[in-house]
Amino acid sequence: MKHSIVLTGGGTAGHVTPNLALVPYLKKEGFEISYIGSIDGIEKTLVEAQGIKYSGIATGKLRRYFDVKNFSDPFRVIKGYLQARRLLKKNRPDVVFSKGGFVAVPVVRAAASLKIPCIIHESDMTPGLANRLCIPVADKVCCNFPETFDMVPPEKAVLTGAPIRDELLCGDAAKGREFTGFADDKPVIMVIGGSQGSAAVNGAIRDALSELLKDFNIVHLTGKDKQDNMLLTLEGYKQYEYLTEELPDLFAMADIVVSRAGAGALGEVLALRKPNLLIPLPSASSRGDQILNARSFEEQGFSVVLSEEDMTTSLLVRKIRELYENREKYITAMKESPQKDAIAAIMKLIMEEVK
Repeated sequence: MKHSIVLTGGGTAGHVTPNLALVPYLKKEGFEISYIGSIDGIEKTLVEAQGIKYSGIATGKLRRYFDVKNFSDPFRVIKGYLQARRLLKKNRPDVVFSKGGFVAVPVVRAAASLKIPCIIHESDMTPGLANRLCIPVADKVCCNFPETFDMVPPEKAVLTGAPIRDELLCGDAAKGREFTGFADDKPVIMVIGGSQGSAAVNGAIRDALSELLKDFNIVHLTGKDKQDNMLLTLEGYKQYEYLTEELPDLFAMADIVVSRAGAGALGEVLALRKPNLLIPLPSASSRGDQILNARSFEEQGFSVVLSEEDMTTSLLVRKIRELYENREKYITAMKESPQKDAIAAIMKLIMEEVK
């Protein structure tokens, strides 16, 4: 018997790429896959590139602060709910899997009203508002962090970790060195500032180059329009705005990673067992989820954490050197983590629901 599934989630790539990581496994099990997202969000481009049937619905953001859109967006959410319910009623999938974002709220709520099983995934340690609205009607809640269990009904919470694309696990370090042109045998630091790039992380790394390049080669993913043209010819330092095809090879080449503490990045360094220094986005610039994510990884022995407020050039260099010297300790801790095979754990939940 052929099964069908609706995937949902959007607003950022981090709400879409974990869904896409499941697609090959869903196809292998014979699922008919469709996607419900926003009409013109980033998810539309990413999903349609995979040849998956896509339907767009109206969506609105539920804000905790004053904005004139607060008056119109609730009506957009209601419209999205009715559109999602109509789509789900017509297609009657066996299960809905949601990766979150505000577009997922009307989809999950509509599915629950039609008695369609819903599995949702929470990437951060503390559920965001969208998922908090979905948890009451979800059948299962996949968690990245053990601490999330305290905020989810115990019968629903499952520790899975974050699904990542298979190709990230198949990198070739030699190809990474060939791509970057690193000819010596110095260890490699990979710096990731997020898809938009972090001015604070980028600036701190560049301020520390004179010290770090004595002992390391550095490959730096700067984010769009964040390259420093004055440093393009600096030996041992390679910078790129963003990479996709070569990313697995760079990860394979990297000995340690310096990164923000977004859930997607954490899922990747954990799955790839890369010792990492996390510089979380400060609470003044976010709801504080990256700080909590980083703290959890630190307490589990996976990461070293440096707050942006405390960061100086000398402290950054010292933390990086300590991380490299103690890298085996972090690799061992990550190997022992129960969150290391997220796709298998999530597929098990999906198959249990359809059966």
